[in-house]
Amino acid sequence: MVVFPSFKHERALIADGFSVFAGVDEVGCGCLAGPVYAGAVILPLDSRLGLIRDSKTLSEDQREKLAGKIRERATSWAIGSASVEEIDVLNIRQAAFLAMRRAIESLAIQPEAVLSDGFMIPGLSIPCRRVIKGDRYVKSIAAASIIAKVARDEEMDRLEDAYPGYGLAQHKGYGTKTHQLALKKLGPTDIHRKSYAPIKLLLNH
Repeated sequence: MVVFPSFKHERALIADGFSVFAGVDEVGCGCLAGPVYAGAVILPLDSRLGLIRDSKTLSEDQREKLAGKIRERATSWAIGSASVEEIDVLNIRQAAFLAMRRAIESLAIQPEAVLSDGFMIPGLSIPCRRVIKGDRYVKSIAAASIIAKVARDEEMDRLEDAYPGYGLAQHKGYGTKTHQLALKKLGPTDIHRKSYAPIKLLLNH
């Protein structure tokens, strides 16, 4: 069953005295290749975007159309990322936090608080409230997940041209059978995450 997120958590922030708040989410943590991305969105409660939901339940076409509407109607939105090198040095969770902080810091209007999907974001100077499965239940987090997913997919499409033969435009860097077969045939590239076990295994053979 498709769950449509609401503004329940945003309204709770208003009740607690906050007037400007952003939803934040990351995409690409489970991929074998490419950077991790994060989105941050300050979404007005009257944005009238009823089709927003968890980006994983949307088709590519639906995500792209919704991302355009979110960018049009958001009070402010931004994308942050962390590179493959940063992922390998910091570990994926810390790199995802870095991407989230970069997205928040890039907002044209700085929020007074943030709503985050699943994790407390360390190193923020403003309050952060984590919501388990926030991309399913919280409208501004779902919006952040959509714009981040679209931005990352566009980057993987671009990398397809630079690294042909891996099928990056199709699987977006995830460890699909096609991707794993290409890795065995062609070997890892500099956009593959060397700290991830499947890549590490190939490099050690």
